[in-house]
Amino acid sequence: MIMYYVATGRQPFADCAHDYNLSTNICKEIRPEINEPEAPKCYIDLMKRCWSSNHDNRPNITEIEELIDLFIYSCSNRNYKKLKPKHYEIKKQFEEAEEFRRTHLLSTDIDQSTTHPQAIYTSQLHERTKDFNIPDDIDFESLANNFEELNIEFGTG
Repeated sequence: MIMYYVATGRQPFADCAHDYNLSTNICKEIRPEINEPEAPKCYIDLMKRCWSSNHDNRPNITEIEELIDLFIYSCSNRNYKKLKPKHYEIKKQFEEAEEFRRTHLLSTDIDQSTTHPQAIYTSQLHERTKDFNIPDDIDFESLANNFEELNIEFGTG
């Protein structure tokens, strides 16, 4: 959702109540709308992969880092002799999105959009949380071992 906000300047799901229904819709893979002119296609593709409910479709941190590095490298003016066609395509996507932002987003008053009175952007526990089937038997030891394999350390206290 952070990527959505960065790309659009809008809070996700600002037009609806942040309640049990929204939670279930998100579980059913309902996501905020974003159109290609608003953001580069390569960025939208990465964002949508991050949103996937299927963990096999989500990129790992190494892939995210590589893609962001690719975006930055493609858009920088350094080493232009080393650029490949994919770099030019990515740069073009970012330039077109920036042009769209200049002509459309800056000319409209972003504050015109109304935020739903029950759109709350802080953590909250819903009354019907028990309706979600979150397993009680999550194997945290196995998860910790997976993180160790990735050289990720977490504090214990």
